[in-house]
Amino acid sequence: MRRHIAAPALLVPLALLLAACSGSPSASTSSAGSGGGTDGKGSLTLNVGDQKGGSEAVLRAAGELDDLKYKIRWSTFTSGPPLLEAINAKAVDIGGVGNTPPVFAAGANSKISVVAAYHGTATGEAILVPDGSPLKRSEELKGKSVAVTQGSSANYQLIASLREAGLGIKDVDVKYLQPADALAAFTSGKVDAWAVWDPYTSQVLESKKGRVLTDGEGLVNGLSFQVAAPGALEDKKKSAAVADYLKRLRKAQDWVYDHPEKWAEVWAKDTGLPYEVALAAVKRSNGTRVPVAVDKNVVTSEQEIADTFTDLKLVPRRVDFGDFVDTRFNGSLPPSTSKPRTYNKES
Repeated sequence: MRRHIAAPALLVPLALLLAACSGSPSASTSSAGSGGGTDGKGSLTLNVGDQKGGSEAVLRAAGELDDLKYKIRWSTFTSGPPLLEAINAKAVDIGGVGNTPPVFAAGANSKISVVAAYHGTATGEAILVPDGSPLKRSEELKGKSVAVTQGSSANYQLIASLREAGLGIKDVDVKYLQPADALAAFTSGKVDAWAVWDPYTSQVLESKKGRVLTDGEGLVNGLSFQVAAPGALEDKKKSAAVADYLKRLRKAQDWVYDHPEKWAEVWAKDTGLPYEVALAAVKRSNGTRVPVAVDKNVVTSEQEIADTFTDLKLVPRRVDFGDFVDTRFNGSLPPSTSKPRTYNKES
């Protein structure tokens, strides 16, 4: 039985979506964010780090930027690690990343504070094989070549899937590739399997280029985070703005769940994804997230990821993930054992 961990022709546009899941500094060619404009009014400015198709897009689509009493200055990053570098450097006050970048930032002893968590389904975290592959079970990956992005959430999902099958990472021929290169290797038959996340999973499935050998449901935590700069949290006015911003994100995520088709249209336009791929990814992964408290369960789950990467010597030192968490915004949020939302077949 799977062990449940409590609470997680498109190459160029999709490469931008590495952001939420990447944990390796090599995932980005630059540590700087590009200017994304400003919303709101007032004397206070909240500097928000974002990625293509991320927080700004969903807040705008949901109408949650219409009545801001403070300004938001957006900076767009190509991946999670440089966004967290900017938070460490006090250039950004808050930004959203997946479950792995905070582990690597903590390993580098960066000044970051995880302030909000979101729990979604992990069905988009998958090991894919070509349609004609003879592989049927995870155990059959032994001796096979598997593409994965080093230090990403998919890297951890691969490790967890192999562990469940009684295998270790050394039992497979790992090809550490960025998503664009991995997709090319997968579709050309140069690798036997590809460990990846949505929207790449949906891209392959919608194009009928492959099928799911196994996914991360019940194996990985399905978490994503909002991470803030400790200095910003020490400022009472900025802390109040962060609290308001997180409430708006919560409402926007509810809007996504209630309007998957509308959000898929916005997401497709913002990222260059075909609408069909965007909608499939929304229903499989992006629209399933539930805000949850940053509690002991979250810390324990992330600690397991940190320890795994430390053992693999990808994180240079032991990390106590609890030292990088701030629980002040938990409020009335449900505990992290809450189940993520799922769409029925008719939705």
